[in-house]
Amino acid sequence: MIINDIRAKARWLYGGDSTLLFLRACLSDATLSMVLYRLMAFCIRFKILFPLAYVFHKLNAIICGCVIGVNATFGNNFIILHSVGVVVNSAVKAGDDIVLESGVVIGAEKGKSPQIGSRVFFGAGAKVVGSVLIENDVVIGANAVVVKDVKNKTVVGGIPAKVLRQL
Repeated sequence: MIINDIRAKARWLYGGDSTLLFLRACLSDATLSMVLYRLMAFCIRFKILFPLAYVFHKLNAIICGCVIGVNATFGNNFIILHSVGVVVNSAVKAGDDIVLESGVVIGAEKGKSPQIGSRVFFGAGAKVVGSVLIENDVVIGANAVVVKDVKNKTVVGGIPAKVLRQL
């Protein structure tokens, strides 16, 4: 999954995933954060490696400024463009092709966390809080605060987030 994530990041950033573009993506901002998240998730799946998961969790927080809960799950092609300030609650479940910009917070409210579909982009500083369902093919604008469900193929923005247009 790590290689697939980096290839997806190369396609997102540079429009392709050739060897050179793959290497550029490896050296780009937040790739280490993506790798540490995948290593943490791998350790969680194998119970005997559970303590090591917390090491990767802390390294991600200290080195990259990114806090992703140990039980958070993301599908294939998970991309973090800029890791500083990214915070994801441990109970978050997300599908494939998720892209996070810097400062994104996906958090719980009263013990309930967002559920996220596939092909979702989170703009810089976006916040999603509480028992919210984000469906597929959604764009969440920069600094938007999402507190209500977002339907398929929608662009939302503002505080609180409102539908800006349908895709």
